[in-house]
Amino acid sequence: MKKISILLILVIIASTFSVLASCSKKEEKYLTPPTINGASLSEYTIVYDEQGLDYNKRAAEYIKSKALETYNVELTIIDDDAEPKEHEIIVGETSRELSSLLNAETEGLEFSILAGNGSVALEGDYFIIAAAAYYFVETYASGDGETVTIEESSSVHQPITKKANNFILLIGDGMGVYQTLLFDYMENTIDYSDGEDIFYGYLFPNVGYSRTESLSGITDSAAGGTALACGIKTYNEYIGRDKDLNDVKSLTELAHELGMSAAVMSTEVDTGATPASFASHADSRNGTGEILRSMLETQEKYGTIIDCGYDYYQAKYMPRIDEHIEETLSAVASNENGFFLMYEEAHIDKNCHNNLIEGTFKALVRFNQAIARFMEFAFYNPDTLVIITADHETGALAPDENGNLAFNSEDHSAADVLIFAYGQGAELFNGVNIENIQIAHTIAALMGDENFGDQSVYQSLTKGSK
Repeated sequence: MKKISILLILVIIASTFSVLASCSKKEEKYLTPPTINGASLSEYTIVYDEQGLDYNKRAAEYIKSKALETYNVELTIIDDDAEPKEHEIIVGETSRELSSLLNAETEGLEFSILAGNGSVALEGDYFIIAAAAYYFVETYASGDGETVTIEESSSVHQPITKKANNFILLIGDGMGVYQTLLFDYMENTIDYSDGEDIFYGYLFPNVGYSRTESLSGITDSAAGGTALACGIKTYNEYIGRDKDLNDVKSLTELAHELGMSAAVMSTEVDTGATPASFASHADSRNGTGEILRSMLETQEKYGTIIDCGYDYYQAKYMPRIDEHIEETLSAVASNENGFFLMYEEAHIDKNCHNNLIEGTFKALVRFNQAIARFMEFAFYNPDTLVIITADHETGALAPDENGNLAFNSEDHSAADVLIFAYGQGAELFNGVNIENIQIAHTIAALMGDENFGDQSVYQSLTKGSK
C-alpha cells in the first residue's frame, strides 16, 4: 500500500511539472511573422545612418526589439555604408536610393512611409522618426501571419494616439514667447548635435496661451508653480498653499490618490520653487527646512519620485540628463494605472535674470532635447498627453529697434506664455488664452477629477467644452 501511495505521489508530481511546463510553453508562444510586400519580416534587415541623429538609432532598435518580442525574430541592424540587402527597413535619412525618393511634404508631427524594390523606408524629422517606427510596427508588423502591402509612393501619416493614461507636464521656467524664438535669432551660434533648428513645441498640433499673474500681481516661481501644480491662485512665495496658507492638493498627490505613479524632475535643486510646488507645502519658498520636511512626508506617504538638482551650477545642454529621464520614465511607466510627471528646465529663468542671451539659448537647447526624449516615450506609449508651458516670462525679452532680441528687465514680467499640447485631450488647449490654473484643472479632469483646484473662479477646459 505504501509503495502504491509513493508511486501515486510521484505520478502527481510528474503531472504537475508537465502542466507547468505546458503553461510555460504557452506563455512563450510567438506569433507568425507577417509577409510585407511579398517577403517575410524575418527576411528584412534594418538600416540607418550611424553618423546621423540618435533618434534614428533608437527607432531602429525599437523595431528590432518589437520583432524579437512578438515573433522571436532577430533582425540585424546595419549602417547604410554596408552593402544593400534584398529586403531592408530603412530608418531615417540614409544614402539608400529609397530614402531619396521619400519626398512627401510633411508638417508638424507628420511622418512618411514608402515601399519599393522589396524594401521599406520610414522618415520623420528629429524625434518624429519614433512615431514612424511605432506606426510601422502597429500597422504592418504586429499581426499573426498576415499579408500586408505598403504603398510604393510616399504616404503621409499622423502619430497614433489613445485615451490619455499618462500625463507629462514640461515647464520652461521663465520661458516667454521670444525665448522660444531664440532658435531663429541664434542660428549657427552654438554647436549642438541633435539638429534642432526650431523649438519643438512649434511642431505640436495644439498651441494656446496662458496668463500667469498671481494674487500678488506679477508672479514669482512659487505662486506660478503652485498655480500649475494645484490649480489655485495664491500669493508670491507660497508653496502648495492657498491665500490663507491652507495646504492644497497637487496633481502629484491627486495622481497617487487615483492609484497612479508620480514623479517630479528639475534641473533645479529639489527645494527650488517649481519642484517644491509639486511635492511639498510651505509658507515660503525660502523655508528650505519646511520644504524638505514636507517633501519627505510626500515621498514616505506616496512614494513620489523626486529627481532634481542635476547640473545645478552650469547651464550646459543635455549632460546625461537623458539618462535621468529614461530611468524616471521607466520607473513610473511600470504602473498600469498610469502616471503624472512634471519636468522643469530651471536655467532659462536663471540666465534671463542675468540677461545672458547665449546662456538662455543653451538652456532652451537642453530643454528642447528633453522634450524630444519625452516625445519619443509618448510616441511609443500613445496613451500619453504631453503639455509644454512656462510658469512666467523673465527678462521682458523682445526685439529692439534693430530687430535683435534684447532684455528689458532683470525680473519677471506679466507677459502671457505659450501652451503646446500633444495627445488625446490636447485639442482643449488649442487657440485658447486661459488662466494658468486651468492647465491643472484640465489635467485633473482628464485624470478623472473634475473638482480639482479652485473651481469657483475658473472652470476647467473639459467642463467649458461640454
